[in-house]
Amino acid sequence: MKINLVMIVKNEERSLKRCLEAVKPLVDRMIVVDTGSYDRTREIAEKMGAEVYDFVWNNDFSAARNFALEQSDGDWNLVLDADEYVHPCRRRELEKTLTGRKGLWLGGILRYDFYPEEEGVSVSTSVLPRLLPGEVRYSGRIHEQPDGAYSCYQTLLKVDHDGYLYTDKGERNLPYLLRETEDHPKDAYYQFQLASTLRNLKRLEESLPYFRSFYRLSGKGEAYRPGGTVLYLYTLLDIGNMKCLSEAGAVVEQEEAVLGGWSDFCFVCGLFYMKRVLSDVEKYIGLLPNIERCYKRCLELGEHPELGGVVGTGSFKAAYNLGAWYEVSGQRELALRYYRQSAKDGYGPAMERLKQYQEE
Repeated sequence: MKINLVMIVKNEERSLKRCLEAVKPLVDRMIVVDTGSYDRTREIAEKMGAEVYDFVWNNDFSAARNFALEQSDGDWNLVLDADEYVHPCRRRELEKTLTGRKGLWLGGILRYDFYPEEEGVSVSTSVLPRLLPGEVRYSGRIHEQPDGAYSCYQTLLKVDHDGYLYTDKGERNLPYLLRETEDHPKDAYYQFQLASTLRNLKRLEESLPYFRSFYRLSGKGEAYRPGGTVLYLYTLLDIGNMKCLSEAGAVVEQEEAVLGGWSDFCFVCGLFYMKRVLSDVEKYIGLLPNIERCYKRCLELGEHPELGGVVGTGSFKAAYNLGAWYEVSGQRELALRYYRQSAKDGYGPAMERLKQYQEE
């Protein structure tokens, strides 16, 4: 079996060496296609033993990906970006996984995304189809996807991704996504990607119509729908006016039976009920028990990175919010219990709150 690394890059001198060092033991060839670098990217790739090809950028990510794939003779192609770093894995075990299924299928990698937040660095996970049979190609000018209706099964590969800590590609991606949504107005995936990009750019009001379109158009079985629904809810809560809270309530009610077994959804539901009660205490006081119920449910469900979502919603973040709930409701001992539970995982806000308790 031949497994090749296939990449497209531009100005990746910060991370490329680390990326190639991590993946080199797993692959037979490293194919790097440069789309116009003017830093040390090419030099680094060649020193690491990669084959470097040039591609004249034409505003089409799939075209670049497919050009790179055409240079490969692999039975399987591992597609990575330069800011992704493979966890140690035995080649023999990877081959065993790849030969364990018949027919054409896509291999999923579990990616850990690191991104900045107010309390420091947070982590989310997702399973992405990145191990492709040799004949599979991409489609889509932006946020390209493997072309074809192939099933995706998770493999042993895990990858850390730190690009969000250093660059925000939202402004770069926005024109491409606007064009794609204009050309494909019924494509729920592009509606979701545009909504998510606008949200990340803090353009919340602008993102809402696209979130609504995504939610209306996407099928229940689409892999990105649960995460998109949760982002839709966060956007409604962040805007926070009465109309948005009512809209969020309708989504929560509709999705609870479907997503109620996922800690990310239960976590945002806890935030929803809290904001709903605070918006009109007299009217919504009956929803108070739902706050506690949601965060307890998160802890019951626990952490399942393979399902995707934010790390901590099934553990330390839920425990911290539960502690905060007990604190504001005057239940000091329960508050301390859950703050301590959160602090055991090294969660900074919980550690700080415990310190403040000790100083009181």
